[in-house]
Amino acid sequence: QVQLVESGGGLVQPGGSLRLTCAASGFTFISYAIDWYRQAPGKEREFVATINSFGEITNYADSVKGRFTISRDNDKNTVYLQMNSLKPEDTAVYYCHAPSVRVTMQRLQDFWGQGTQVTVSS
Repeated sequence: QVQLVESGGGLVQPGGSLRLTCAASGFTFISYAIDWYRQAPGKEREFVATINSFGEITNYADSVKGRFTISRDNDKNTVYLQMNSLKPEDTAVYYCHAPSVRVTMQRLQDFWGQGTQVTVSS
């Protein structure tokens, strides 16, 4: 079955860095774009970054542009989110997302990981 497992979250001081990892299994990883989303307490889940299947094209939310970098290693079925210059407003649960994965000939399905907590605080 399709699984997305995030790791790498934690507590970091403002200005610090973290690298999140999303390990994927159960589908043809190289065929799909992968996204990162985040959800802060009391707020809706929001888009953070996306990377296309071969890692050539990326896109970012304005709030993280220039500070976060998304990348992937298709040999390891893994997507990374390098987060630099972290701010308290980056505090959230970060989720890995695989959109529109073909699960049968007739059906596409979105998959989400369980999330990893990132807390930016002094």
